[in-house]
Amino acid sequence: MPSKEPPRRRVPGPARPRNAAGGSGRPRSAGRPDARRPRPSSRPRQGAPRGGSRQSLRLGNPRPRLRLVSLCLTLVMIAFVVRLLQVQAVDAGAYTAKAEKNRYLEYTIAAERGEITDRSGIALATSVDAHDITADPKLFTPEESNAPDAPQQAAALLAPILGKDAAELTKQLSTPDSRYTVLARRQTPQVWRQIKDLKSAFAEKAAADKARGGPGANVLAGVLQEPTTTRVYPNGDLAAGILGFVNAEGKGGGGLEAQLNSRLEGEDGTIRYAQAGGRPVPTAGSKEIPAVAGTDVELTIDRDIQWAAQRAIADQVKKSKADRGYVIVQNTKTGEVLAMANAPGYDPNDLSKADAATLGNPALQDVYEPGSTSKVMSMAAVLEEGAATPATHVVVPNRLHRGDRQFQDDIDHPTWYLTLNGVLAKSSNIGTILATGQLGKTQPEANKVLYSYLRKFGLGSTTGLGYPGESPGILAAPGDWSTSQQYTIPFGQGLSLNAMQAASVYQTIANGGVRIEPSLVRGTKDADGRYSAAEEPKKTRVVSEKTAKTLAKMLESVVDDQEGTGTKAHIEGYRVAGKTGTANRVDPVRGVYKGYTASFAGFAPADDPQITVYCAIQNPTQGSYFGGQICGPIYKEVMEFALKTLQTPPSGSDPARLPVSFKPGE
Repeated sequence: MPSKEPPRRRVPGPARPRNAAGGSGRPRSAGRPDARRPRPSSRPRQGAPRGGSRQSLRLGNPRPRLRLVSLCLTLVMIAFVVRLLQVQAVDAGAYTAKAEKNRYLEYTIAAERGEITDRSGIALATSVDAHDITADPKLFTPEESNAPDAPQQAAALLAPILGKDAAELTKQLSTPDSRYTVLARRQTPQVWRQIKDLKSAFAEKAAADKARGGPGANVLAGVLQEPTTTRVYPNGDLAAGILGFVNAEGKGGGGLEAQLNSRLEGEDGTIRYAQAGGRPVPTAGSKEIPAVAGTDVELTIDRDIQWAAQRAIADQVKKSKADRGYVIVQNTKTGEVLAMANAPGYDPNDLSKADAATLGNPALQDVYEPGSTSKVMSMAAVLEEGAATPATHVVVPNRLHRGDRQFQDDIDHPTWYLTLNGVLAKSSNIGTILATGQLGKTQPEANKVLYSYLRKFGLGSTTGLGYPGESPGILAAPGDWSTSQQYTIPFGQGLSLNAMQAASVYQTIANGGVRIEPSLVRGTKDADGRYSAAEEPKKTRVVSEKTAKTLAKMLESVVDDQEGTGTKAHIEGYRVAGKTGTANRVDPVRGVYKGYTASFAGFAPADDPQITVYCAIQNPTQGSYFGGQICGPIYKEVMEFALKTLQTPPSGSDPARLPVSFKPGE
């Protein structure tokens, strides 16, 4: 076979030189003008092969794009500048406040509440250290506590210690937008110590867990405390009706605690500090406005006499199975209240066990018809007006028809031949009606005269103590007295008063006819230790000194004369003046007469009165219901104790022993 030769390789020829114009090197014809060729288009001609001829590319103009990018960058920079101006200039204050809110904590420094003492400086109400248990809810979030259910765990641990509902605590701890919440107020140091021990245990456990590579959850890190005080009553229920109590917010909730709250509470302070993780940052500084302690209040109350009065009335109320009772002891010369006891009472240290009906001060808030203890006012009017004297004869029948009814005394009796002194000693209703009928030419005139004296003795208006909830009693104008009222009011039915008003009547007689508004506050001591005595109480002349002394002698007959109704109030060695009372009682629920009000009022020594005592018992249901029988012994017990406590000696003189009766025909 013929052999095949390999194909020849094509060898390119030498490159053609280009002319100065950039042409191909081919010589132009001589004498031919230099004509330019038209520039070929960059796009290939239709139908021509893509690689058949060489073409040049033309680039776009970059300037429009650069302008657009510059404009965008300028707008972005303007936006940044505007926002920066807004943050740093326009809204600077708002952002600063937000930053400080997150960085700084501020809480109140509770002012120490003023102390309440008796007249000798013995504490009746004081304040001791306590803690408000607070929390920072942000520290209970999963991010801060490293536990997904930190609020629930913490609430389960704290609920039994604080005595709170776990669900309520969980809700308080589950508000991450807040940095402060109060879980419980005024807890004892023992409560905070329990929580503090728990916190320490959980902190150690979290540290150990973190060292092992765990999350190191600490569900109690956000529980904090603020120092404060809590109110304590060292003597329990002693004088609770006077003192009142302090509520959960630290404000006076009743009694003098409420009446004098603005002076007792002082002025709270504040402290502000930087914090991190709920703990103060020492180097960041703090701002503190110190609290100003409240004013101390010194009462006129004598603690020992208050104790004796409270014990005596509580025992008798329990023995008589009565609804309640009150005893008031008053300094005759100054009007100062030495004791104001109520039974049953309550312990202001533990209001959860108190009956709501006992939380007030019944001695000032209860009103009732006084009965025969008010006859002293009728006799004062008769003597002062000169309508009769202690020796005036009064014939007292067994029944007396007046107006629309028949009146009688507490017992059936034959016709009594009594002196005016005997009418008071034997507490005759009929004799009192007959005596007060002499105050005017007509019954309406007599009513007006009697009404004027009742008003001067303080009935129908508050006593002047300014005590919250005190009742002025009920005393209608004489023109509004019903047919029966114009005859019942002289012996203590058809009008009403409170126990303090009743005691004040006898203080007026004992003080020579001058009524002194009763007082409970003796003085105050401010935060700087400056003592200020209380203002002098208002004094009113009610009857003349002569009339008052005559009445004192007549009241002695009630106690010292064997025919008197108050012999159980007799005190050996002392001259005692007093008056019994037994009144039909209006049931406060049904509004009808049911049961009795037993009472006894008086003062001693009768010839130089120093102390006034009043006692009343509501609705005794066991044993006697007569005032002389169940209140007379209380009067004696309390009066004896007060005389000894105040070291009041007997006068040593003999009683006046005014005649009680007369023989017909004398």
